[in-house]
Amino acid sequence: MDLPRFVAGLFAFAVVTVGAGSSVAAGQPAAGPAAPPSSPAVSAAAGQDVTLRLGQEAAVQGKDLTVRYTRVVEDSRCRPGMTCIWQGEATLAFLLKEPGRGESTTAELHSGPRTGPQATSFAASRIELVAVSEDAGEATVRIS
Repeated sequence: MDLPRFVAGLFAFAVVTVGAGSSVAAGQPAAGPAAPPSSPAVSAAAGQDVTLRLGQEAAVQGKDLTVRYTRVVEDSRCRPGMTCIWQGEATLAFLLKEPGRGESTTAELHSGPRTGPQATSFAASRIELVAVSEDAGEATVRIS
């Protein structure tokens, strides 16, 4: 076997192997489902971490602010048991509301700094994505 054919075959094998580790090739959806319509709200103290399930809302004590984890926009993180070249990141969507003023906005926060912001500001508060569970069913945020 000549060297150019061997190198081409090795390259093709590497491409297929890397592709097998992607979320699409593994049969995982590129984006998760939208949040269920109702989940019980929780109370969160400003400056402390709060873990929200998909669809759950936190009311921040002492502030006119609620934060709802609405959906998984994208999750390219390496799945347990798989070998990946890149660790990947999750992008989650949140609905931020000031109920007393009737103001609201959405924010997409990222689990790592490569693809976008990990924090945003709204209603004189900072909302930071601290952690995401393996299945992206829970997100931990810090509201300060």
